[in-house]
Amino acid sequence: MAAAGEPTIDALGQFRLHTTLGPFGHSVNFTQANLLMAVAGALVLALLYFGARPRAVVPGRLQATAEMLYDFVFSMCNEQIGPEGRAFFPFVFTLFVFVLFGNLLGLLPYGFAYTSHIAVTGALALWVVLLATLVGLRIHGWHFFSYFLPQGAPKLLAPLLIVIEVISYLSRIVSLSVRLFANMVAGHVMFEVFASFTLMLAAGLGIFGAILGIGPIVLNVALMALELLVAGLQAYVFAVLTCLYLHDAVHLH
Repeated sequence: MAAAGEPTIDALGQFRLHTTLGPFGHSVNFTQANLLMAVAGALVLALLYFGARPRAVVPGRLQATAEMLYDFVFSMCNEQIGPEGRAFFPFVFTLFVFVLFGNLLGLLPYGFAYTSHIAVTGALALWVVLLATLVGLRIHGWHFFSYFLPQGAPKLLAPLLIVIEVISYLSRIVSLSVRLFANMVAGHVMFEVFASFTLMLAAGLGIFGAILGIGPIVLNVALMALELLVAGLQAYVFAVLTCLYLHDAVHLH
């Protein structure tokens, strides 16, 4: 047990939700996750509005960023889904920037990564699978259910194969949500652990401990660079898997 006043490691404490905006936030249970979601939405809208407004031939930084995001997701939809992907571009783009900004906001001082909560990532994954299912039913009708029976499979094994395929299909919700949630939690836990090491060394060993604490600080700086990469990569993975699921729904294979 740690002595009184000695720094301790509470790596998971940073994920606790608490209400914000005073009495109003308390009355409607408006947490920091909700606040950061609203901030992310406002930042995305501001980026697109002020980035697209100049329409300069030689774009500035803001316009270049907005155009880069637009072109990146638009190309992803075309490449992964096909020409039909243009119809799903608004949905995929919204998912991509929502996850990306959520990941990035969690890296700011006093920030909070709402993508580190399974309730958020699970809801997003549920919407993705639900949309893919509705698209498949809208395009193929009852023939969509042939997706759960591999072509050429023996009819005798059909009951077993259908159960396996349905479980595999529904497990997309779990894999899509847990992948994002776990990566965000792991990164922030590492931040907390190494930062706590620095404080514990300084408190326990004085000046010598403060010198040793430089090591964890350097590791945290390296982790910050890694987490910036992970923030973008996880947003990309979430969006590209969404495109793949929509591709299966559209083309039924």
